[in-house]
Amino acid sequence: MFNWLSLVTGLFYIVLGIVVIIYKFFFTILEPAIAYALGAVLIIYGIFRIYRAVSKIKQSRDEE
Repeated sequence: MFNWLSLVTGLFYIVLGIVVIIYKFFFTILEPAIAYALGAVLIIYGIFRIYRAVSKIKQSRDEE
């Protein structure tokens, strides 16, 4: 169950990163350079969470 929740969380981080880049807002109005950097970090972290969850799901299926 935790692995599936990590997938959803990863998707949330990716969407949040895109929203930060488009609207340049994250609790306060951001400068464009900071918005792009923060958005990129959020997207990369979301991809990392999804990758980790998929690898754990595959590992748990291999053990069964």
